[in-house]
Amino acid sequence: MTAHPSTGAAASTADRSARRGAVSLRGARLSYGDRVLWDGLDLEVQPGEFLAVLGPNGSGKTSLLRVLLGLQPLSGGTVEINGRPPGRGDRRIGYVPQQRSLDPTLTLRGRDLVGLGLDGHRWGTGLRGRAVRRSGVDEVLAAVGATDYGNVPVGLLSGGEQQRLRVAQALVGDPDVLLCDEPLLSLDLAHQRVVSELIDTRRRSADTAVLFVTHEINPVLHLVDRVLYLVDGRFRIGPPSEVMTSETLSELYRTPVEVVRVRNQIVVVGAQGSLCEEQPHHVAEET
Repeated sequence: MTAHPSTGAAASTADRSARRGAVSLRGARLSYGDRVLWDGLDLEVQPGEFLAVLGPNGSGKTSLLRVLLGLQPLSGGTVEINGRPPGRGDRRIGYVPQQRSLDPTLTLRGRDLVGLGLDGHRWGTGLRGRAVRRSGVDEVLAAVGATDYGNVPVGLLSGGEQQRLRVAQALVGDPDVLLCDEPLLSLDLAHQRVVSELIDTRRRSADTAVLFVTHEINPVLHLVDRVLYLVDGRFRIGPPSEVMTSETLSELYRTPVEVVRVRNQIVVVGAQGSLCEEQPHHVAEET
């Protein structure tokens, strides 16, 4: 794997090739009837690697996460998480969903939401289990800077605070792989940075593989090792410097596409203006 030069954390190609992939897809195909989302996908994501998954709506980004969560079977090929097939409730996997505001009347406390990441898939816990659960929840709340509102009803928290708790919920089970489905959606720039840094801190400290689905690569561009770009059944995998180019995206979209870098941000423009699904690759405000 060729690391993005600004991360400074990725292992050398030789080091990575000697390690078993945290996520491995071989000849993977996913289709719904005659519609093929992707076919022949070979992907090896190493421990500690940050992979951004990009592409327009309907290209199969979220479907890929569903496959890795054990919720969607492949139409062909194989998938493994640390050498074993994925399954529902797999404790090796943490999942950060899209940010959606919770009902203001919801009385579930922040710590209870996080605790569902430990025991939400089973009935009850023993006394010893409760103590371990409490300790683990307290630790991860502190790690994401959410201790102060661990006892606050989640419905009263801001969108950024709620998303911080969702990151904590994904991490509390100490996963080997972290799947993030548009975790920055609807967040302002400040909270985008906070959530991105929390995820990056985890992968660096625990060697956790991260698959990060997003329409907006700019907030995480400096963290990304490789990109998986999906378009209409076609895909490219490689470092951002190789995938996020006019030549590569023009080939994927089968239409002229211009990729421009402005102040270390990426702008993607189609022949008739901004691509409808790529428009979020805009120039973010730099501070």
